[in-house]
Amino acid sequence: MSSSVAPASPSISVVYIEDDLKLARLTEQYLTSNGVQVSVYSEPRAGIAAGVRERPDVVLLDLMLPEMDGLEVCRQLRAKVATSIIMVTARGQEVDRVLGLETGADDYIAKPFSPRELLARIRAQARRSRGQTRPQEEIVVGPLRIDLATRTVMLDDTEMSLTTYEFELLRVLAERPGRVLSREHLIESVRGSADEAFDRSVDVRISRLRQKLGDNPRHARLLKTIRGVGYTLVPPRT
Repeated sequence: MSSSVAPASPSISVVYIEDDLKLARLTEQYLTSNGVQVSVYSEPRAGIAAGVRERPDVVLLDLMLPEMDGLEVCRQLRAKVATSIIMVTARGQEVDRVLGLETGADDYIAKPFSPRELLARIRAQARRSRGQTRPQEEIVVGPLRIDLATRTVMLDDTEMSLTTYEFELLRVLAERPGRVLSREHLIESVRGSADEAFDRSVDVRISRLRQKLGDNPRHARLLKTIRGVGYTLVPPRT
């Protein structure tokens, strides 16, 4: 793997949990040559401990691990830290991607992956986790108050617990209240690519957001589905 992308600044930190040490070392070499600090762990429990201890910008997590699968690792990490998690899945396994997103992963990438694409995804997640996405400080839509500086969301004066991806998805919707946004637009805005706009990833995110907003899917007060078109965030009528 050769380096062809300029290093990021400041340095990004990654905890990589992967039992295929040959792949892990090759990936580590590429990422390190592009300014990313990588700690590799082949044992799931050691990786969880490192994620909690080191508080990296991103955890890169393989789905298929010995002793404990990646979904359980993701659950345990998400319960303890707000670090962005990128799940590494087998190509074409939509069910794995959906389960990863439902468990709390912020993004996914399929094996075999392009090192350049992986680096781009890591940098995007690091920017989001560091709050480097927008100069605007606050967005208010009805009972929702989104503080972009602290990356906190208040719903009726109660703070919501959101993953990095959920926060970004809600931000994109809140920046255009009342406007219907397609799956393609949402994926491109949040992930930077609409290549996988027709899988279930956005539907999974919307479902999780609805649950956290306390919305009834059939009679949503905030996050509504426009069948065949997309989704819209609508402030309640006063």
